[in-house]
Amino acid sequence: MNKRRFLLLALFLTLSLLFGSGCASTYTNISPLPPKDYEKLGPAVGKATGSLGIGGTAYYFVPMGVNSRVERAYDRAVESVPEATGLIDVSIKESWFWWIIGTARTVTIKGEAIK
Repeated sequence: MNKRRFLLLALFLTLSLLFGSGCASTYTNISPLPPKDYEKLGPAVGKATGSLGIGGTAYYFVPMGVNSRVERAYDRAVESVPEATGLIDVSIKESWFWWIIGTARTVTIKGEAIK
């Protein structure tokens, strides 16, 4: 293998490792198991948005509140009903849109509030 091919291969592998690796976060429990005895308080909804920004269309790489958006949406749903301590029958919906230098991703959590 000549020197030029070797350098191209090394460059390709380096770029593959650089762009092929991504951000990671810990798993988030959307809704823990409810206690044996609980009282239903009514419907609850919470939303939270995070963004990925800076870069070209396919390569947004600066996370801004992306990893915590599910947890924040769940907390807001619980807080939306007075005296609520948790949710049952939880559903999650995600939507996104482009803005000038990134994408925004919004999570909506819906469920039945309990205490």
